[in-house]
Amino acid sequence: MTDKPKNNTARNAAIAAAGAIGSAAIAAALMYAGKRKKKADDAPRPPAIPSGEPPQTD
Repeated sequence: MTDKPKNNTARNAAIAAAGAIGSAAIAAALMYAGKRKKKADDAPRPPAIPSGEPPQTD
């Protein structure tokens, strides 16, 4: 067996890239979830049916 010096530059770069991609994915998911929640909260509610009147249906 030959003794080769270990070069961890490529390995460290791959780990850093994976971390950056993972962080970006988490950030995007949180932004998307927040946008959906805000949109659901802003949805208009149907008006209440006045008491004593049956709802009109077709």
